[in-house]
Amino acid sequence: MTGSEHKAPSGWRVAVLGGGAWGTALALAMLRAGHFVRLYARDPETVAAIDRGENPRYLPGIALQAGIVATSDIVAALDGADCVLAVAPAQSLRVMLTAASSHMPKGVPLVLCAKGIERDTGALLSSIAEGILPANPVAALSGPSFATDVARGLPTAVVVAARDEALATDLAARFSAENLRCYSSDDLIGVEIGGALKNVFAIAAGAVTGAGLGASAQAAMVTRGFVELRRIGAAFGAKAETLMGLSGLGDLLLTCSSAQSRNFAYGLALGQGKPLAGLPLAEGVPTAAIAARIAGERRIDAPIIAAVAAILDGTITIDQAVSALMTRPLKTETDM
Repeated sequence: MTGSEHKAPSGWRVAVLGGGAWGTALALAMLRAGHFVRLYARDPETVAAIDRGENPRYLPGIALQAGIVATSDIVAALDGADCVLAVAPAQSLRVMLTAASSHMPKGVPLVLCAKGIERDTGALLSSIAEGILPANPVAALSGPSFATDVARGLPTAVVVAARDEALATDLAARFSAENLRCYSSDDLIGVEIGGALKNVFAIAAGAVTGAGLGASAQAAMVTRGFVELRRIGAAFGAKAETLMGLSGLGDLLLTCSSAQSRNFAYGLALGQGKPLAGLPLAEGVPTAAIAARIAGERRIDAPIIAAVAAILDGTITIDQAVSALMTRPLKTETDM
């Protein structure tokens, strides 16, 4: 373990599992909120860099506030934790939580900070966590937020959701700081669905932009994509007002309009016909395939999701997808 431990009198011991851009940004946010923070990263070089006050691999050019205790020992990171933030990518979450399960303090909240649906099983991340760690209440942190903005302390609003409303309210209050406003929600499933599916539509938005199809096409895609998000959310029991909020519409608008979004950037390269190998992880890629499968199994009309999945697996081209979407049978706009 590295660094100095300085715990605020009213602060928690927060363990952040994940040393990437988002994990580091959230560690900084927890530090600013008055908590003592331990950050677990598998890579010793990342640990050493954070100890020097930087994370050039994931947050280049951003100076890190002193006080984060970084470690490559997951047991040390979890020791005595009052709260754990799991910031592994969605497709790696099961492996990380399994590794943590024997050392996780019982009863402490586990906050899921990744967005996605498990590719092989179709499971939401909360379902994975509850299966591996039944003794720990599960929450999720989501919303329109770029890691670089949070790391720099720029004004950001997110939502913290848990099935237990009192837990969500407590976590939101403890996580909030001067430039991080946390709202609470008891709609855990709705927050997860919004965060997962917006990545798929961000790829679509990037592809539309990259292919030069125009701002009108992008606006139409994002708007109709939101309709699909609501359809799938409703099938899972999500509240309509949740999907209209930060973790649904808010996150959709952010990630569908900026190349800072890895998913938008991936779609942009796809639309421009550029090589995709070596691009940063875009969680919408595996999510598109499983979301399309779920929509098909539940007979949910989700043509944009289906088109993105087909483009990604090489079944159709972007031009073919656009043609198919534009020639679908006409209907009223409000037909859900």
